[in-house]
Amino acid sequence: MSAKHIERVRRICTALPETTEKLSHGEPTFFVRKKVFAMISNNHHNDGHVAVVIPAGIGIQEMLIKASPAKFYRPPYVGVRGWVGIELPRVSDEELTLHLREAWRLIAPEKLQAAVEPADSGQLEKEGPQKKKPLYIVPSKSTKAKR
Repeated sequence: MSAKHIERVRRICTALPETTEKLSHGEPTFFVRKKVFAMISNNHHNDGHVAVVIPAGIGIQEMLIKASPAKFYRPPYVGVRGWVGIELPRVSDEELTLHLREAWRLIAPEKLQAAVEPADSGQLEKEGPQKKKPLYIVPSKSTKAKR
């Protein structure tokens, strides 16, 4: 079962420009220009997770875990840096693709990012070219201060 999920992640990640895969800490790990953007956690240290661990924007980790704790978790070691674990059996291919593409965008150099369509590419066809929008929207500090 976990081999199927690892292949899902591999298929999505390797479709992104300049992605390489290497073993790191005994698990498949995906890099863009020598920087990690996704790590498999296949019951690592018997933690019970068949997951992928990815970086997330400021405040996103907490938001995802709060919204769906059965699907998202704070991984050891990198969780303190805002990375989030995604339980692979609980996420569709479509949602997994969105998360992995956003993780890639967070790590990839800006010039390389232009090679990947924004997550809302359907909107682009209707509205024409525009600046890249993040997948996740986090309230600004001024919004939080008004509460």
